[in-house]
Amino acid sequence: MADDESTGFRIPRGATGFCHAKDGPLPETGLPAFRTALYAAARAAGGEVGELEEQTYPLTFHIAAVIDDAREFVVLCHAHHPWIAFAEERRNWYADEFLAPPPWAHAFSDLGFTVLDRARLVTPLSEADTSVLTRAEWRAVRSYGVTTLGGVLFNAWD
Repeated sequence: MADDESTGFRIPRGATGFCHAKDGPLPETGLPAFRTALYAAARAAGGEVGELEEQTYPLTFHIAAVIDDAREFVVLCHAHHPWIAFAEERRNWYADEFLAPPPWAHAFSDLGFTVLDRARLVTPLSEADTSVLTRAEWRAVRSYGVTTLGGVLFNAWD
């Protein structure tokens, strides 16, 4: 994944969860790797892992929680790319409801995930490199009124 600050975030194939059979299967962020990282994050937070839900169609992400001394953080893990985001509540899709990564988020980075911060996730879609999005993906963007990068990455389009 290229993420060049001068050209914006490059949205790679599979980021929306849509694919064409002729292009082959999408990459996968496996649940075991996410689970391992969750437990590492919980240890770093001095907390515990809350409920974990594996990605199911049409969601593009696994969802879990890490509970530290102060609060529960909802942790989103993209199902096709190793991206982590944080939110306050569980939802089927997100637009701009993201949180800044907590101090213990480095536990995900240490295990090969890319932690996306709130500023990146609420970036207007117009500032991202969307050159690989297909017509069908653009139809979904327009149909669901998505305007942010996070809205494209963490969705439940059908």
